Amino acid sequence: MIWLRSLAVWFLIIVAESVHGTLRELLLTPRIGDAAARRIAIFTGMAIILGITLLTIKWIGAVRPSRFLAIGILWSALTISFEVALGILVFGYTSDRLLAEFDVRRGGLMGFGILFMTFVPLIAAIIRRVDTEGPKGD
Repeated sequence: MIWLRSLAVWFLIIVAESVHGTLRELLLTPRIGDAAARRIAIFTGMAIILGITLLTIKWIGAVRPSRFLAIGILWSALTISFEVALGILVFGYTSDRLLAEFDVRRGGLMGFGILFMTFVPLIAAIIRRVDTEGPKGD
């Protein structure tokens, strides 16, 4: 059940991040430019991810720190897969364009977001004081 709930939360995060990205492109990028909009959006995106995770971390039902990290790794892998598939299949990006999203030297900040996503379940569990010593069947 933990893994199904984790997938449901990831789906909610992806929907929220997709709306976030669309709003960034429609409202922020035309006013301040792509690079500045992306720099701002990395922080607002992380805030959205943290907010959703804080609201759902107890519902997921994990209790061990290793499970929180495993959930974060799952979310990160799914997000990378989603972004690559979306970039190639929907937007027609080249592999070079996709890799640029992760290359800080080229302005890419996606790596920071993915790193954050890896640890956000554990961070949320600590903030929400999830009982990591409980007898649950985690």
